[in-house]
Amino acid sequence: MSFSDGGSDEPQRTDPGGVVDSPLGFVAEHIRRYVESGGTETEVVDGLDMLLLTTRGRRSGKRRRTALVYGLDEEGRYVLVASNGGAPADPAWYLNLVADGEVELQVGPDRFVARARRATAEEKPRLWHLMTSLWPDYDAYQAKAPREIPLVVVEPLR
Repeated sequence: MSFSDGGSDEPQRTDPGGVVDSPLGFVAEHIRRYVESGGTETEVVDGLDMLLLTTRGRRSGKRRRTALVYGLDEEGRYVLVASNGGAPADPAWYLNLVADGEVELQVGPDRFVARARRATAEEKPRLWHLMTSLWPDYDAYQAKAPREIPLVVVEPLR
């Protein structure tokens, strides 16, 4: 499973609030069900907790939404893996949040604004272990990726 948002020729759905959903068909469908159910349907996929991340497009300025697996660290911060399935390039959502770290999350029925940042070198080993304990394939993605896969720490601004 890879909930990357690397791009596609598939049409993108824009919701009434002006958010453009992932162009990947299965991700877009997941987002649609998540949103329409108020976060009660599909927030867990294959036993993994899922959230919706909305970033601001670094070139377009449009709000863009994708679905991602997440973990929680010991301080209750959300941890995301910018794996893009081990592809050579970072996923678009990651590049967007590097340009503008203010993001929106929907976790189940809860929606809130948060601040996202790349995990520090000191944090990464501990957080990588957390995320690979949830989804061991992240190690395989890192093995095939010609880049260091970034980890993202997201803290609510509420």
